[in-house]
Amino acid sequence: MPYVESAVRGPQIVAAARAVLIRDGVAKTSLRAVAAEAGIPLGTLQHVFPSKQQLLQAVIERVVDDISDVLRRTAETDAGLAHAIRNGMRNFWSALVTDERELQVLQYELVTHALRTPGLEDLARIQYARYTEAVRQWCAEAADLAHETSAVPLDRLARVILGAVDGLILQHVAHPDPARSAADLDTVADMVVALAAPVPQ
Repeated sequence: MPYVESAVRGPQIVAAARAVLIRDGVAKTSLRAVAAEAGIPLGTLQHVFPSKQQLLQAVIERVVDDISDVLRRTAETDAGLAHAIRNGMRNFWSALVTDERELQVLQYELVTHALRTPGLEDLARIQYARYTEAVRQWCAEAADLAHETSAVPLDRLARVILGAVDGLILQHVAHPDPARSAADLDTVADMVVALAAPVPQ
């Protein structure tokens, strides 16, 4: 097998680990299974990630990066705060929930794993801080572009949005019902817009 630098091999291994974790769950995932998925010798994987914990940390960081990126990219900030809230939530749901049940189950499993594993606890806090900041940023951009103010601080608004959507995702993965979830998401968006009560500056 030709030599491949760790900087290149690392993302390949993380992608393989993500596939195995989605298929088998955290408890049943082994370094050997990930190596097989990646098509590399176990020793090569262990050179990059000597332990399962190090590999799981890399997967968590990658999932957080990917979801934060989607949160930023799906925002529509050019038509006011209410529009940004409604369409940001819908676009995020379409991109990362509708056909991504396994990814969302994996995310919850990784959060629980981080909270229960000494040395990884901060990863869960960092994860939600990153998501909250991404939402706060697109709310702030939308409000600034429209010269609007929110009735509540934008960091609080972002936490409320994230908490509400997180709860809807958990209900959706436990009992998938696209029509119900879409209606519930619209209801939550209406509630959040009413909470924000954007008005011109």
